[in-house]
Amino acid sequence: MSPAVEDHAEDHAEDRPAGRAVEDHARARVVTDAPLSNPVPVALRYDPADASGTVCFAFPGGNEWNFPRSLLESGLRAPASRGDVSVWPCGRAQTVLEFHSPDGVAVVQFDSSPLVRFLRHTYATDARAAPSPTGSGR
Repeated sequence: MSPAVEDHAEDHAEDRPAGRAVEDHARARVVTDAPLSNPVPVALRYDPADASGTVCFAFPGGNEWNFPRSLLESGLRAPASRGDVSVWPCGRAQTVLEFHSPDGVAVVQFDSSPLVRFLRHTYATDARAAPSPTGSGR
């Protein structure tokens, strides 16, 4: 876990019951050659019961992308890519995600802070769902 995420991993942990799925929301801009683009709502989802550790970015119109949480975390600091998804920082406050499909490529820009907050929530949920190290659950 990166220091930026680790520093706040317990933030709001009490707000989310252990083992419960996380759903946060963010606004993103689809990068096009048009002079202006309207922000689109994106649901950021994580289910701690999913052993693969994937996150889901759900866009309007039913478009969903699933990829490793670790890819999102790595891409906040330096360019990272896996399969059809690439993530990279864009300046100090934004992050770009690029999604490839047979229908084309979508490039989407986010403010980084909602993505970091989402990662903190996912790690906090994992920490609360983890069994006690002593093995004695209350």
